[in-house]
Amino acid sequence: MNRAAAAIPPEVEAAIRSALEHPERTEAALVLAAIANRAAAALHQLARAEANGRKGTPSWGRWAALTNAARDAVLRTATCRQAAGQLAQGLGAPPADANG
Repeated sequence: MNRAAAAIPPEVEAAIRSALEHPERTEAALVLAAIANRAAAALHQLARAEANGRKGTPSWGRWAALTNAARDAVLRTATCRQAAGQLAQGLGAPPADANG
């Protein structure tokens, strides 16, 4: 097992599995998108603080790169969360059959 996979707490894995097993697929998508967005936001906050604190050191560039990637992830997962929220509200449902 690689180091990144080993670092995922069991309760996080359990929350993800629970969402995947949710019978209402739109709710599952909403929960997973929210988890992804929250994790990306926390990573961005951490990376930004570390990059700011390490200016002028050899590790600054890697922290700054992580900050930029995490910011991109925040924006992308926010879009996922928005789309999943619309699906959960029924905005992605196909139109009802007028003849039906």
